[in-house]
Amino acid sequence: MTAFAHLTVSEEPRYQGAIFSVRTDQVTMSSGRTVSRDVVAAKGAVGVVAIDDVDRVVLIKQYRHAVGGYLWELPAGLRDVDGEDLVTGAARELAEEADLTAGRYDLLIDLHTSPGFTDEREFLFLARPVHRTIQHHTYDDAEMILECGEFSPAQITAMIADDTIRDANTLSMWARLVAKGIIQLPHR
Repeated sequence: MTAFAHLTVSEEPRYQGAIFSVRTDQVTMSSGRTVSRDVVAAKGAVGVVAIDDVDRVVLIKQYRHAVGGYLWELPAGLRDVDGEDLVTGAARELAEEADLTAGRYDLLIDLHTSPGFTDEREFLFLARPVHRTIQHHTYDDAEMILECGEFSPAQITAMIADDTIRDANTLSMWARLVAKGIIQLPHR
């Protein structure tokens, strides 16, 4: 069976903001009907899985206004620097949010964050070996980072099990690390 090619007949802009825009597309369906689909077009983001020399993963605890609280998550940020390549963006975010640099960055996952309504992609990189930077970053109000910590595989597994870690990027990262055998789960 050949897949039907859905065609976008028209696009109507609804909102334009600094981080994302919203439009309504008219799209053809296999039945011949045309339906409306709202789409959030986003800048995208980069995230970093920083693993230290004893296999601890670096997470930050950051305030997320949309969910009304703090979340433990990967160091990550928007792709908001014009012309910046993915690896440079990942290195910048790791330095800004965790005061770390890494010797190597390897693409771990190209994640579609919520493909039902947005085109946003987050590129998650594996960074190792990691080293503390000499000059510590001072967080500003926009970042709202409460703390940064290093967690063992057993600690992260427990944090996922008890809902301490709840963001999709960090959960996807953990699944990818385990599936690729980069992290070994503790025996229960």
